[in-house]
Order: sequence, then structure tokens, then C-alpha cells
Amino acid sequence: MPSFDPNVPLRFAVIGCGSVARAQHIPNIAASPRMVLQSCIDLDDAILSECRDRFGARHIGHDWHDAIADPEVDVICLATTEKLRLPVIEAAARAGKPVYVEKPLATTLQEMHNIQSVVHATDIPFCVGHNRRASPAMLAAHNLFRDHMTHPQRSPWRWQREASLPPLPDDGVPSIAVRINDDWHSWKGWVFDKTQAPHGPMLFEMTHFTDVCNWFLADEPVEVTAVATGMLNEAVIVRYQSGALATILLGNNGTFAYCKELYELMGNGGYLAIDHMLEVRTAGMEGAPDRLTFPMISDRHPQIGLEGGVSGWLAKKRAACSEAALANDPMLQFTAEPDKGHAHALELFADQIYGLGPEVCGVDAAVLATEVAFAAIRSAHEHRPVSIDEIRSGAHS
Repeated sequence: MPSFDPNVPLRFAVIGCGSVARAQHIPNIAASPRMVLQSCIDLDDAILSECRDRFGARHIGHDWHDAIADPEVDVICLATTEKLRLPVIEAAARAGKPVYVEKPLATTLQEMHNIQSVVHATDIPFCVGHNRRASPAMLAAHNLFRDHMTHPQRSPWRWQREASLPPLPDDGVPSIAVRINDDWHSWKGWVFDKTQAPHGPMLFEMTHFTDVCNWFLADEPVEVTAVATGMLNEAVIVRYQSGALATILLGNNGTFAYCKELYELMGNGGYLAIDHMLEVRTAGMEGAPDRLTFPMISDRHPQIGLEGGVSGWLAKKRAACSEAALANDPMLQFTAEPDKGHAHALELFADQIYGLGPEVCGVDAAVLATEVAFAAIRSAHEHRPVSIDEIRSGAHS
């Protein structure tokens, strides 16, 4: 396996330069002093011209094989649809090149486990784009909650009604509730194409949130129960080995005028909320700050909502929505977005490649999150609880 000098920038090839890549990965690579946008690969010539002219890609082309074979390319950023994953990862692994790949890892369990086998066999640095793990708000919240779970301190004011209470096996065991407010009118056309997205948001969106639950609870998921009334309203309950529970609600008939993501965690007599990756609030967690706020990205209204956090963001959002309505331009509603960790994930992956930091979101974590999502898909379809063991055995049968 090649070693990389931390003093020399990593040369990236981006394979698949669609909207996600051009909104996040390509500009983030181009802006980083530790990375070089060496090559962009796509089938669309207009997109390739944009990669060269706007973002400064040194080389552009149509054939991903060329990028992997190029000795001037150190790292592969794979941002194609999940229809093209395994062949690229296999070729990169044979060449000893680290891979950052968008989620979901694959559209089938078999292909996902094949990718896992390739990564294990070659031991290449590998990162899956569950970028919430790299969001500053999520990282701060994770550190606070895991410290509370491993070193709990009882609040001196916690009320115990009876002098002696019976021991309970799930005393202190954590739970997490995830609420997603989305508006399906914003979705791209491929979402509705069964050849592109055969499982809908229960896979391409759900894996973000199953990964967050696994990460925060630090436990082994055992069983999943899910209900879906179509593509737009989906609810999932995950039971973990310790008895911990995760509940995830995807509400896709919502509005961008309000915060998209709310995470609420409880355990050991404490509470923690992460609101839209803008604000972290705690209660009953001795020594933890009551409230933390985090910077926003691309703020066109710095003079509004100076208090920051959720209330500050809502003030900025209201101003932006008014501008969008007056100009008849819906894109103007987007301002002061939360930092979801896209750029940080690449920087942390660079640390991993250089040997300066830990794994960011490795193949095993991504496989586990995807197995939970596939269990939810089956549960919703068959109207019954589905175990993770059943999903694993079915993938290898």
C-alpha cells in the first residue's frame, strides 16, 4: 500500500460529476490546500467543461479506467449513482488507491458485501459519505453524549420518588428519536425511476440516519420494524442488543422553511438535542454546556439573526423566503445552510490517508447502516419485524 507524505497534497480524481459532486466534493477538493483536483470523469461534456473552467480540474475525460490507471491520481472520489460502485472500487483497490464513495454503498446486499470483502482484502483507506459524522455540531454532540453514557454523573436535583426502586435491566439504556422534515417537490427525477432508485428514500435517505443512530448508540442493531405509506411518509424503529431504541420518521410532505433534521437522545438521566446541525442543547448532563451554536455556510443575511442557532437561522430563512417570493426565484430561499460536514469529511479522510487520524466512516459502519435500511425496506413491504441476521443470511444465500 502506498504511503503519502502529509506535506504533499493528495491528487483526487472525481468519478461522476453530477449535482452532488459539483455542489460539494469538487469545490471542496479545489478549495483545500491539502488536495488537488487532478481529474474529473463524466459522460457529459458540458459538465466536464464546467469542472475544468469553473473548478480548475487539471484533466477531464469520459473513461474512469483512465483515472484509476493514471499515476498522477492518488485518491478516487466516487460520486456516480450507486449503479456503478463495485467495478470502480475493485479497480482502485487493485491499484492501491484510497476511495471516498458516496452513500448508499450499493443497491443490493450482495454487491455491498462484495465491496466490503474487497476493502478488507486490500486494506485500502476507504470512506463512505455519511457526512453527518463530520459535521461540527454532530461531532460535538457525539463527544458529549458518549462521555455522558460512559461516565455518567447523577444530577443532584434528579427526583427519586421512592427511597428504593426495583432494579431494571434497561436502567440508563439510551434511545434516539430522529425527525426529518423534507419537501418531495424538490427531489430530482431519478428518485422516481425504479431502475435508478429501486428502494426509494428508504435506502438513499435512510442510510444517513441509520448510520447516525448506530454511531451515537454505539451498539449492535438487532431488529427493525418499519411502516411506509408510500414514498413520502416512512417510520422506522430499530431495537439494539442492549435494549436501546432508535425511532426515525421521514416526513417528506414538509417544508424547507423550517429545520430539516432534529435528533433527540436520552440516556442515564440526561437529554441531548441536535437541531438542524445549528444548535446542540443538553439537560441533566452534569458538566455539559446547556447550549452550543455552530457557524452557518453561505450566509447572505449576516445582519439578521445575530443570536445564531435555530432562532437566528429561522430569521434568516424568513428573509430569504420573502426574497424568493418577490423575485419569483425559489433558489433564493437558500441561505445560511447548516454545516453538514461534507468538506470536513474529506479533510478527515485526508488525515486517515496520511496516517494522522482515525477512520472516518469505514466500510463496516456503512454496511451496518445499509443492512438496517434493507431490514426497514423488507419490514415495510412484508408488514413484520425483520432481524438483521435475516438480512445478512439472505444476502449470502
